Amino acid sequence: MAMISLPSDGKSSAAAAGYAGAMVTVLIWATWVLATRHSATTPLGTVDIGLIRYGVPTVLLAPVWLRTGLLPKGLPVTLLAVMVAGSGALFFQVTAAALHATPAAPGGILLGGAMPLATALIGIVLFGERPDRMRLAGLAAIVAGVAVLLVASLRTSGMTSAGFLLLPLGAALWAGFTHAFRRSGLSALEGAALVAVWSFLIHLALAAVFGTHLDAASLPDLALQVGSQGILSGLVATFAYGTAVRALGGSQAAAFTAITPVLATLGGAVFLGEPFGAAEIAAALIVGTGVALSTGALSPRR
Repeated sequence: MAMISLPSDGKSSAAAAGYAGAMVTVLIWATWVLATRHSATTPLGTVDIGLIRYGVPTVLLAPVWLRTGLLPKGLPVTLLAVMVAGSGALFFQVTAAALHATPAAPGGILLGGAMPLATALIGIVLFGERPDRMRLAGLAAIVAGVAVLLVASLRTSGMTSAGFLLLPLGAALWAGFTHAFRRSGLSALEGAALVAVWSFLIHLALAAVFGTHLDAASLPDLALQVGSQGILSGLVATFAYGTAVRALGGSQAAAFTAITPVLATLGGAVFLGEPFGAAEIAAALIVGTGVALSTGALSPRR
């Protein structure tokens, strides 16, 4: 007889931390999409924002990466490279370039919606993961809900070719980070620190080549990016997501990213006056159901 799989007493606190970390992550990412899109109206380029995003956590987490070293013993360089590329410098440059040229609503939908699917596919193809029927149904619901949101958004705001090409690439990069971090043996704080410092060094090199426009930006614009990019996205969200991956597993944690486009669409309706109607409500319900199924909390135990 099938039973609902719920965390045991010994694992309940870790699972609760994982769910909390996942929800904190998607809440921050919803604001990150809007903040990154807003930066297109300022003198700040993607290199400038990258310096802010990774410079702030590099400073705040200096005790952590100084303790581990830039190349921690026992950590394969390939795993570190995938982590830095997947959630660090390459991921940021790809997604920021796409969001600068793409309306926030469809951009957030395509990026956030593709992440759980890419993570699940990598887990199945490369690591032999075998999601049960409940989780597969959840992924299908996520795809359906995102499709509804995307179609509704395209009718009003459009999508650029850069968005169609770069945002799925960004989702695939993040999926690679998810699996690499899970196998790295690093804590969430160590992972956040190493991604930050390496990405900051890369952006310093980019700034040396292409220059910066930080001095041309207003203080309010800089403050917005320091808060949303450096503190929330670069530090808090990276740590929170790492906590979720450690507690829930890569594919299950990534399933929560599908909530990001729903929240971004709601935020657009509330703060930017973007349309919000039956399609958005239906998509929110479908995606929410898909996330619940994809986490495995409702999967039958044999």
